[in-house]
Amino acid sequence: MKKFVLLPICMALSAYAQSITLQDAPQNPAHRAPTSANEILSFNGALEKPLQSVVNISTKRNIEPKGKSLEEQEEILRYFFGQNYRSPAPKERIKRALGSGVILSSDGYIVTNNHVVANADAIVVNVNADKKEYSAKLIGTDPGSDLAIIKIEADNLQPITLGDAKDIRLGDVVFAIGNPFGVGETVTQGIVSALNKHSMGINRYENFIQTDASINPGNSGGALVDSRGALIGINSAIISPSGGNDGVGFTIPVDMVRDVASKLVEEGRVERGYLGVAISGVTDAMKGVYTHTQGAVVTDIQPGSASEKAGLKRGDLIFAVDGKAVDSPNALQQIVGSFKPKRQIEIALERDKKEMKVLAKLGDQNQANTADEMLLEGMSLALLDKNTKEKFGIAEEATGVLIAEVKSESQAQKDGFQAGDVIIQIENQTIASLSDIKQALQKGSQEPKRVYINRNGTIVLLVAH
Repeated sequence: MKKFVLLPICMALSAYAQSITLQDAPQNPAHRAPTSANEILSFNGALEKPLQSVVNISTKRNIEPKGKSLEEQEEILRYFFGQNYRSPAPKERIKRALGSGVILSSDGYIVTNNHVVANADAIVVNVNADKKEYSAKLIGTDPGSDLAIIKIEADNLQPITLGDAKDIRLGDVVFAIGNPFGVGETVTQGIVSALNKHSMGINRYENFIQTDASINPGNSGGALVDSRGALIGINSAIISPSGGNDGVGFTIPVDMVRDVASKLVEEGRVERGYLGVAISGVTDAMKGVYTHTQGAVVTDIQPGSASEKAGLKRGDLIFAVDGKAVDSPNALQQIVGSFKPKRQIEIALERDKKEMKVLAKLGDQNQANTADEMLLEGMSLALLDKNTKEKFGIAEEATGVLIAEVKSESQAQKDGFQAGDVIIQIENQTIASLSDIKQALQKGSQEPKRVYINRNGTIVLLVAH
């Protein structure tokens, strides 16, 4: 079974709007190998500046004690030791974590992973170039891409230069720079193993660069650079059965970093358009049904969403948005997510083997996520399609609504729900869509609900409170 390790805690977002100027590397670089017979291949000169641009990040989070409350513990102790007993003051419980970050501007804006700084009560940055420590302020986070921006009060820092995604090719030599296991600044070398990797279940908006450069816990938020020293991505996760490096690392591409970082600095958040459709890819079995061989097939429409208002229907095959080709469900998600809410888009689709175009005014992805997750507290829900069935190992004939994520220590977790469970019935209502769940929950809305789930082929009854 694949194990994803998010390498390596959120405070209130800053309210002020700023701007950031990013330094771009020259475009259209040449790709070639050294030709001199008396030459040692070394990238020391190319890595000198990016090494100064990568920082170490340490975070601190205060943890509430689990189990019985302090009052209950005191009562138990007084029962055994007498009513006059008073226990010492409880020790502060602190969780610490280490990660990496990359300097984007000389005045202290730094990009890292959201999971490195999420829920942190304090963030400390160590700048390797000047051996100084700085207290950092959280500017904004974007869980959808697993990126975050923090800022330190410093001047004359060395910002990294940014490459361009179109210049990245399979086989390119790359270097991962970070702070693995807290041992200090480290450089590892590998190649670009794959591009446009998605449906990995790591975060919502996935378009990873895969590399075999050694990436270990603590590298998270660090830089992946090309042989010129230009940033091509932010290291995010690895696949590992053991938790160590097995040569399969995933990096958030530089174009996404550029876009998200600019929005977080300027607005403190990332707003994404939302169409409100469940989609699947075009399979071989569909070749006789559609004339297009690529695109995203609509399998469900969310009530009240932009897709319903635009007149989209189940079975529509979307092959372009605003003139941009849609060759897969992931491509549609990436394109729609790049637009802001309320943006009007033109959707080119095939319906009954006829091409047509419709206009849709996008909704807000952030609001849509909140609505879906609040259907059942602590759960993130998703409709079953080919991709989700393959990802969670669910039988092809299964029906229902997938529990894609259960938040740690949430009511859903306490009730016994697990990621990968498929909700098939709530009370007496069969579940096949999110609207079915909404309808079932409206009946006696404040009362606990019997929820029937399909867990690895076994029907389990749980009660949702």
